[in-house]
Amino acid sequence: MPRKPEYDRDALIGRARDLFWRHGWAGTSLKDLERELHLKPGSFYAAFGSKDALFALAMERYTQEGVARLTEFADKFGPKAALKAQPTFVIEAPELPSKACMLAKTYAELQAREHVLAEKAAKHMTEMKACFTNLFRRAQEAGEIGQDHDPERLAARYQSDLLGLRLSAERTDVDAGLIAADIAADLDRL
Repeated sequence: MPRKPEYDRDALIGRARDLFWRHGWAGTSLKDLERELHLKPGSFYAAFGSKDALFALAMERYTQEGVARLTEFADKFGPKAALKAQPTFVIEAPELPSKACMLAKTYAELQAREHVLAEKAAKHMTEMKACFTNLFRRAQEAGEIGQDHDPERLAARYQSDLLGLRLSAERTDVDAGLIAADIAADLDRL
C-alpha cells in the first residue's frame, strides 16, 4: 500500500507561488524549491511532476486568489469600492512577496523563449481582465458608473494602469501611493 504523503500539497503550492513570484521562473531552481518546500527530489517529482507543472499551479493559485479577493470585497462593499481599493492594496499589502504582478513578470520573462508558461500567464491575465470587466459591469448596474462606458475597454485600461503601477512600486524613486490614488480618483470620473 502506498504511503500517505506527509505534507500539505496546497500549502506547498502557496509557498512555491511566493518563491516563484519573488524570483521568477529562471531565478528559481529545483534546489531552491526542494529547500523551500522541504522535499527531497523524489518527493518533489511525485508531488508535482516538474518545476513547470508546479509553476503552472502557482500561477493558477495566484489568479484564483486575486479574483476571489476582489469578488469578495465587491460583494461586501460594492464593485466600484473594490476597483478603487485594488491599486492601494497591490502596492501596500505587506504579505505580498513582490509588488510586481506575477503573471506579467512571467509573461515578460518567458514569452521571448516561446515557453508554454508565457501562454498560460497570458491566459490568466485574460481571466483577471474578465474579473475587472465583471466588476465594471456590476458598477454600471448599481449606478456607480455611467452606462456610456464600455466595461471591456475600462477593464483593459484599468489592468494596464495596475500593471504599470505595480512596476513603478518596485522603484524607490517613484511615489506609487500617489499613482494609486490617481487611479482610484479616475474611477470617480466615470
